[in-house]
Amino acid sequence: MTWGEDIAPPKVAITPACWPRIALRLCLLAPLLFGGLAVMLVLRLVERPLFGLRRPVTPYLTQAVCRLALVIIGLRLHVHGTPMTKRGAIVANHASWLDIFVLNAADRVYFVSKAEVAAWPGIGWLARATGTVFIRRDRRESALHKLLFEARLRAGHRLLFFPEGTSSDSQRVLPFKSTLFAAFFTPALRDVLHVQPVSVSYFAPKGQDTRLYGWWGGMDFGAHLLVVLAQSRRGRVNLTFHPELQVASFADRKDLAMAAETAIRQGFDARTGPDP
Repeated sequence: MTWGEDIAPPKVAITPACWPRIALRLCLLAPLLFGGLAVMLVLRLVERPLFGLRRPVTPYLTQAVCRLALVIIGLRLHVHGTPMTKRGAIVANHASWLDIFVLNAADRVYFVSKAEVAAWPGIGWLARATGTVFIRRDRRESALHKLLFEARLRAGHRLLFFPEGTSSDSQRVLPFKSTLFAAFFTPALRDVLHVQPVSVSYFAPKGQDTRLYGWWGGMDFGAHLLVVLAQSRRGRVNLTFHPELQVASFADRKDLAMAAETAIRQGFDARTGPDP
């Protein structure tokens, strides 16, 4: 069972007065996303044969599109700390589909996502175009995952993992799973890689349910998108980039996962409330 399937989502009414706002935002968001996707595909026709796995241009386009998307959606992004420049990966808590825009807006990263996302309309297309790594969370495929991650990390990609394995209601950090951390301990990578923990904290617009931006369990994506776009007041998301962890300093994947989870929990618990 997915986390929270037995927990009812917040009830947010969409009044007739909201629909012009929703329509306007959709009319701005759709051309931005699919226009950006079209430009990216054209750039990849040049980028791929020249650079292979490396992407020297398109990540900047992804970052620009995601920053503009957050403006249209009505979500302010506050970044604390500095994204690392060393080789390695980012790990963050997972609260919503909005994490895709938020984390791409703050840093040029490549997501590691469950295989099902590739089939989602809209988001799946964008994820594939931006270089997302799709995996099945099956221990029998762990050796294949290690080879795939190693190839991407060697190409200079900063992979972004959600160690919780699922999203939440945005009000908590779920226990981390350590399986994917094993990829960092291959002999060729262990001594050169770093992992940077990132805390993601959402704040609903004043007067709304604090779980407004959370997306979990069996919640419908389309309905949640409409609720987010209906808001007249802007919400806020805080990203806290913690000091990176050197993989070689840890005995195994479980120790590394625990250290990353501790840092993310501390950053999440220390979050400040919305602006007055």
